[in-house]
Amino acid sequence: MNKKSKTTNNKTAKKKSNSKSLKNDLLETKDKYLRLYSEFENYRRRTSKEKVEMINSANKELISLILPIIDDFERAIKLTSKENLDTSMEGFELIFQKLNSLLEKQGVKKMEIKTGDDFDPDFHEAITKIASKKNLKDKIVDVIENGYMLDDKVIRFAKVVTGS
Repeated sequence: MNKKSKTTNNKTAKKKSNSKSLKNDLLETKDKYLRLYSEFENYRRRTSKEKVEMINSANKELISLILPIIDDFERAIKLTSKENLDTSMEGFELIFQKLNSLLEKQGVKKMEIKTGDDFDPDFHEAITKIASKKNLKDKIVDVIENGYMLDDKVIRFAKVVTGS
């Protein structure tokens, strides 16, 4: 009986030691999990904040490029008078070209739409339909507002009138 009790005691001791080992492993794993989770949350907050800062920085840069053009418009409006309409018109056209070139440098492109082009809902927004010739049925009759794309993505749909 002595040998049996020693074997039973050894088995019980092994189970207790194995149980303690498993508990320690579990505690370690929980600790690692909590640290990893905290690290990920910090990473997520940091990248979210950086993303917002990057967007604000890009907006700030674009606005700072547009401000001189607004200044040009203000000067042109002050100098506009009825006597020199031709000169004023030239000034406005120059400012318009300057703004267009700035937008093109930023990747903004005006959609080229002509009367008779097929209506495409991926690029056009139909404002209304009007009676038209048979050859203009379901085609663009007039462009109310130009559409624009930024790096091959539509940022504003062209508002058009279609024929019916």
